[in-house]
Amino acid sequence: MLILAFSDSESAENGGLNDADDSYEALINPETYTLAYKLKFSGGRQGQGTSGAQLRYEYTEPEEITFDFLFDNTGIIDGNPRDSVAADLQRFKEVLIAYQGDSHEPRHFKLVWGENSIFKGRVTEVSINHKLFRADGTPIRAVATVKFKSSIEEEKRASRENNSSPDLTHVRKVKAGDTLPLMCYRIYGDPKYYIQVAKVNGINNFRKLTAGTDIFFPPISKTK
Repeated sequence: MLILAFSDSESAENGGLNDADDSYEALINPETYTLAYKLKFSGGRQGQGTSGAQLRYEYTEPEEITFDFLFDNTGIIDGNPRDSVAADLQRFKEVLIAYQGDSHEPRHFKLVWGENSIFKGRVTEVSINHKLFRADGTPIRAVATVKFKSSIEEEKRASRENNSSPDLTHVRKVKAGDTLPLMCYRIYGDPKYYIQVAKVNGINNFRKLTAGTDIFFPPISKTK
């Protein structure tokens, strides 16, 4: 398995090994991995004397995938015993969780197994369990459990979900010829909300929009 590291989400979406900023190849492929899907509900108001309340759907959280990566420097696996797993773990952490000064955040990742891309997202959690030690306490075997959470650009997420409800938050990129009233008509079915949207986005001249700019359209209930 290859873990490809990228500086941004778009590069992770479209890039390969030659495009990656960095990469890590697992010495041993994970035996299993876990996919988790979580739906968020809010508890409905429960009347006095009742035994339950109807849950109300709020949103679906991004899917998560969890792997266990084995680090073994005893030489049993590759016939090359080494003093410690510390250097391997340090390199592993540098790729997965190190803060990047140029982007001011850790990296985006693509997981590739064989020739197939199986997941794209961000690392949200890393825990390392040291399992075998030399007489002086030096660790020579460890298992790193890594949790990735799916992450896609806002525009692509909205496109995939194809939500057009005016009660949802939308982000749209300005195209040549777009005006704020026209964009409000597409989102809300009524251009009259352009003043509120201009205020939310700090737009002083709503008649002249710059192509490529992202415009935030809040739910109608928040613009009223």
